[in-house]
Amino acid sequence: MNVPRQSHVPGSRAPQVLVLAKTPEPGRVKTRLCPPCTPVQAARVAAAALADTLDTVATATAGTRVLVVDGDHPAPQGWTRLAQRGGPLGDRLAHAFADTRTAGTATLLIGMDTPQLTAAHLDAALELLRRPDGPDAVLGPADDGGWWTLGLREPGHASVLRAIPTSLPSTGQLTLAALRRLGLRVHLLPRLRDVDTAADAHAVAAVCPPGSRFTVAVARDVPSPTAVAR
Repeated sequence: MNVPRQSHVPGSRAPQVLVLAKTPEPGRVKTRLCPPCTPVQAARVAAAALADTLDTVATATAGTRVLVVDGDHPAPQGWTRLAQRGGPLGDRLAHAFADTRTAGTATLLIGMDTPQLTAAHLDAALELLRRPDGPDAVLGPADDGGWWTLGLREPGHASVLRAIPTSLPSTGQLTLAALRRLGLRVHLLPRLRDVDTAADAHAVAAVCPPGSRFTVAVARDVPSPTAVAR
């Protein structure tokens, strides 16, 4: 079992990390994997991605860790669990920041679609948010035009997300522009690839550690693009 590491930097308050996730039930998650996957296979892939993500967050130098979940998926031991609320994704993102807001504590939010995420990715973002001279926000662009993480020194600024359309090739740029219109200094993090399609799943599995849950699930449950084309 991974034991969460806490920050031990004198005089600092470690930012909290939120993981926004859906309970991996067939027909409710990773629907763009179907076809070539069945809903059951897609749910197994989603479950593996979520499990690997939670393990990675557990090894990062974060403060509080919160699973913000749609459904009844349990939070790991030592975490806080919070139900998602709101309709559109932008609302649910804004509520996640607002419902976990703690005075003087920055917040970093990630999803469950980047199982290649490492503790180094998270620690770099968390350190930027913790530094007195650091940026007001960090944003991790995704290959599809969205973003894989957003960190805010003041979580209340997440209210701008309500007005930003999601799942578009321009979502990341619109988010960056909205943050800058607030006068925030934004640091861009490394670009990562989200897992939406079968091609995404295989590409991401190729850069995950051998034997990871996600790598095993993709090899078992996601036909390769070449096999589907035959």
